[in-house]
Amino acid sequence: MTTELDTATAAVQEEAGRQSTRSLTAHLERELERLILAGEIAPGERLNEIHLSNRFGTSRGPLREAMRGLEARGFVTMVRNRGMFVRAISTAEALEIYDVRAAIFGLAGRLLTEKVTDRMLEKLSARLDTMDGLAAARDFDGYYHANLEFHEYLMSATGNSVLMREYKTLVDKLHLCRVRSLVQAGGLAVSNREHREMVDSIASGDKYRAQEAFFRHVERAKARFRSAAGDDG
Repeated sequence: MTTELDTATAAVQEEAGRQSTRSLTAHLERELERLILAGEIAPGERLNEIHLSNRFGTSRGPLREAMRGLEARGFVTMVRNRGMFVRAISTAEALEIYDVRAAIFGLAGRLLTEKVTDRMLEKLSARLDTMDGLAAARDFDGYYHANLEFHEYLMSATGNSVLMREYKTLVDKLHLCRVRSLVQAGGLAVSNREHREMVDSIASGDKYRAQEAFFRHVERAKARFRSAAGDDG
């Protein structure tokens, strides 16, 4: 005979199972995202369920849920009767993403004039000095990652979680292009000069100057991307 205690215990176990599955799915989604952004699974490449389930040591059910999560976020796309593929972002779409990114980044600059502290400026200055060294050494990979961290720090410093989330989504999509537009003669030094202009603008406390400096930085990055992608407009 089933008692109320048995029923309650079964319900708890069932809920625990659901939570465990959700946790596993979230973990798999993060791991797949990492592989995609690192280029281990390239744009246009099919996500092989058997290979991935063996790699992660999991069943294909949670893996498919993780893939659907990535599909909803624009990282992968389903091709009927063929499976899930990593999205390949076209140059035209990337340029549109840059436009939206510029607007969001401009807002970040404006917000930072209200958040700036001496400690923040010290941290930013140290980062820029490090990036100057990487630029002088023509360490493209080192600068690329330092540049991402610099931008992430600025977005985090705004304290606006919605802004941070939307910005990260846009930047992650641009990674799918696999075009590093800074790898041009003088591109690193030019980029870091723009960073210093941005830091100076938020230090001034002038929100309009900061908004313009941040917006212009992404517009210039867009122009470098267009050149690297071979699109003359």
